[in-house]
Amino acid sequence: MPIQAAVMTEPGAPLEVWSLDDPALETGSVLLETISSEVCGTDVHLHHGRLAGVPYPIIPGHVSVGRVLDAVGVDADATGATLSPGDTVTFYDVHEVCGACWHCLVARQPNRCPNRRVYGITYSALDGPLGGWAERIYLKPGVRLLKLPEPLSADDVIGGGCGLFTGFAAVERSGLQMADTVLVQGAGPVGLATAAFAALRGAALTIVIGAPDDRLALARRLGADLTLSLEDQPPEERLQAILDLTGGRGADTVIEASGNPAAIPEGFELLRDGGTYVIAGHYTDAGPIELNPHLAINRKHAQVRGQWGTEFHHMFRAIRMLAKHHDRLDFAQIIGGRYGLDQAEQALDDVASLRVPKAIISPN
Repeated sequence: MPIQAAVMTEPGAPLEVWSLDDPALETGSVLLETISSEVCGTDVHLHHGRLAGVPYPIIPGHVSVGRVLDAVGVDADATGATLSPGDTVTFYDVHEVCGACWHCLVARQPNRCPNRRVYGITYSALDGPLGGWAERIYLKPGVRLLKLPEPLSADDVIGGGCGLFTGFAAVERSGLQMADTVLVQGAGPVGLATAAFAALRGAALTIVIGAPDDRLALARRLGADLTLSLEDQPPEERLQAILDLTGGRGADTVIEASGNPAAIPEGFELLRDGGTYVIAGHYTDAGPIELNPHLAINRKHAQVRGQWGTEFHHMFRAIRMLAKHHDRLDFAQIIGGRYGLDQAEQALDDVASLRVPKAIISPN
């Protein structure tokens, strides 16, 4: 039976709905019926042509939740949990890392493997349903599945989407200590997840800078102690607020989750001497900044760390924490709009213009 999919044919072009052949399952593969797939900032950048190496036409949707329809030689998820038809799962979108290169073996950074492929980003639509904006998703042999634990639903996971895992990874990368003051720049899905996990990790004070007001309200519900508005409070007022809260020192840990180059100079200014700055929001190239390395980094004795993408352990641990703290981490509330395949372009526009905090594609 043909599979309907929303296809991004090239940057800037209107999305099209294509009909694809049902794939023949190889040994070790799984076919999912798509429940939902997120629309994130990366998808907007893909539509604008701001990510290199993308083999258009593609089926976007790199983080998705689906229902197992069929599997050949696969009876357990990546952790060994029994897998049966009808189970609700998500999967790690990065695939085909070689396990043999310097990055895989020596640096132990498989997300830097030059062979890595990513569902919804680096697979062509001509290769089959290898993205989430389709009625069914073909998981090639070796794709790591994760069965959703109780009490999680598809909305709980897809409401956080890739931001859930990136936020977790950014907090882990920061090495923040209990009782730290943590400042998060950005109130999109990555920033919201970062604030939530920073609070869970034991931050004494979690602050979020962002906009609009409805996203700041979400940040407070997910664990932020204080929010500062990009729209209503000028930079000097935000700086004074942070200094007042920290005895004039600045934040112990600053995590950039905005994707806006203008956030970087301000982030360094708000960081205390000897603090840690994690830059996690710039997955795609948003342009350069002007920065004085002596004042921002060297004299400040700052630790600066990048976090590009995630690894499977980030997904596993984030979902485990989400299940344990389900009542506190209500990421389903982030979903602001549900769209069919023929509404995918509207979903992209709504995300780009900040009309919704999280848009999801529901192909079925």
